[in-house]
Amino acid sequence: MLKEFKKFIMGGNVIEFAVAVIMAGAIGLVVKGFVDFIVMPVVGHFTGGMDFANLSIVLDEAVVDAAGKVVTPANAIMYGSWINTIINLLIVGFVMFMMVKAYNKMKKKEEEEEAAPAGPSDNDLLMEIRDALKK
Repeated sequence: MLKEFKKFIMGGNVIEFAVAVIMAGAIGLVVKGFVDFIVMPVVGHFTGGMDFANLSIVLDEAVVDAAGKVVTPANAIMYGSWINTIINLLIVGFVMFMMVKAYNKMKKKEEEEEAAPAGPSDNDLLMEIRDALKK
């Protein structure tokens, strides 16, 4: 059973999947940073200094005691964070599309190189059979 497990784990598909999951996590962090720290400040600049991450609809205000300490935090729908998440999704989707497109292009070139040489056509074979029958 241990040998079967080792064979399964060391198989190409599992290793490739593990690498893909790790890379997806890393790419996700990079894209999140890109959106949060580069794209959204530019978008905010062109929308009059609006910070999308803080956009929300407050359902219940925060409860503050006499000393100014928050007793109960505000309950709010954070739709600005959701907008950032949608932008993240679009960027990740585009990056993955470009990666798959490049992979398919590379794979297609390899298949063309490995194509078997073309054999004789049907007409050539029929002509050979006809000539053999004439003899």
